[in-house]
Amino acid sequence: MAGAQGAFSLREVLAAFQTCVTERREVLLGPYLRGWRGLVRFLHSLGAIFSFVSKDVVAKVQIMENYCRGEQREKYVSLQSMVEYELANGLVDGQKRSGRPDSGCRTVLRLHRALRWLQLFLEGLRTGQEDSRTSVICTDSYNASLATYHSWFVRKTCTAAFCVLPPRNTFLEIMNVGTPEEAVAMLGEALPYICDVYGITQELFAQHELLDLP
Repeated sequence: MAGAQGAFSLREVLAAFQTCVTERREVLLGPYLRGWRGLVRFLHSLGAIFSFVSKDVVAKVQIMENYCRGEQREKYVSLQSMVEYELANGLVDGQKRSGRPDSGCRTVLRLHRALRWLQLFLEGLRTGQEDSRTSVICTDSYNASLATYHSWFVRKTCTAAFCVLPPRNTFLEIMNVGTPEEAVAMLGEALPYICDVYGITQELFAQHELLDLP
């Protein structure tokens, strides 16, 4: 995936999510996917520990980029236009029959769930103390989000891997925005935009009964 490699910068993620939501409260898929490319770099910078998420996210972002560049790209300008188009044309498979390509709705739902975990994790890093255990922050965030959709084996594997996470300040240094204090300040600026995108998506998918797509 183009742009998936390279150093992570929280500024890049902030800039993308700042431009995600229009005055009409629509979520633009271009900035949304750019924000995810930045978050993928964050996951990659942490090594194999988060590969269980990053590999799936990379695949889902690629699917959505293909939709946004495809023949029906005008239908994939925003999250709202995508949902309207796919539902009107019977493209959302509520049974996930094999052989059918993943719809944009199903693909974004997977990204949406992962975004919730990252949102909670980053908020935990922002509000934590210097000696806060990142393993606890990450496990709590995971249990409140992605764990619901994973098998018992995956949950146990993930929580075991979280035990070897580096200290909080190491995560803040990875943000590449200066001192840990500066990273905390920028997280405080970025997270409301991420939360806003998450909230709009949650409401839209709930309205159309899309939150439990297989």
